[in-house]
Formats: sequence, C-alpha cells, structure tokens
Amino acid sequence: MTTTTDSALGHWLAEALPAPQEAMHDWRASPITMLPTGRRFDAVRMPGDLVHAAVGATDHATVSGALAAALAGPVICDTRWYYALVPPRTSERWTCGLARCLSTGAWLTVPRPDRTDDTGTGIHWCVPMAYPGRLCDSAAVDQLLQDGHERLTPAPCEFRRPAS
Repeated sequence: MTTTTDSALGHWLAEALPAPQEAMHDWRASPITMLPTGRRFDAVRMPGDLVHAAVGATDHATVSGALAAALAGPVICDTRWYYALVPPRTSERWTCGLARCLSTGAWLTVPRPDRTDDTGTGIHWCVPMAYPGRLCDSAAVDQLLQDGHERLTPAPCEFRRPAS
C-alpha cells in the first residue's frame, strides 16, 4: 500500500536530498523534514503581512484559495512566513527586494505532502503541490508581493501651500 508520504509528490520532493530515503524516513516519523533548496526548487520567503495584504484576508481558506489562483504552484505556510516554491536558479535573477529567494546553501522545513490543514500548530502546505515538478511562476510571486506592498504603503500626502 502506498501512503501519501510514499506518493510521487513525496518522492519528487525527497529527491532534493542526495539520499531521498532520509526525507521519507523523517516524514514517516514526524510531519516535517529538512530539504535543501537549489536543486529541485528554490523558495521565496514571503512575509505574512505582505501576503495577507495582497490577498485582502488572513483566514486560511481565503488565503489558500487566493494563492492557488495567483501563483498556480505550491506554497508552504509557517506561522508568519509563506514559502512559494519556484524553479531552481530563480535566485540568480530574483530582484524583488520585498522577499528573499532561498537557493543553494539554504535549507527549508518541508511538511509531508498530505499536511494541508492549518491546525495552528505548525508548518503545512497552504497550497499543496498539484503534481511533481509543478512550481510557482516567479513573476507571479513578484507581482503578489508588489500588490501587498502597494496595499500596505499609504498614498503620499500632497502638501499645498495656503493661498495668500
């Protein structure tokens, strides 16, 4: 019998490690594992306040639906941060100063592929991976962050001199 941990998604993610069986072992023992970024995927670490401002909501269901529609790829949620999984080497051309793109040399806590519920107790998939290799478009991630920033930044005030 194949469990969700042993699914094609789990195997694809685990292959970020030189020894994928380590991730599979971790997921059988706990809900998370650590995977290196830069091989299978990079990850854009997005501040929660920017994500919430961009989608105009903070509740899990609304945020999840909005991110799925806007990014069309997997997103991990870890309390204050969201991690959009993007193609490897995205970091080489990432120019958005609103979020950091994690790549070679960084590690990401990755939940089991079936951990999609926000129980308030930890890391989970806000937007699960649809199929192996399906990642977010980095331009869509950049646009989401820009939208959130625009909503959080007040419009500049105009100074008018009083009429004399």
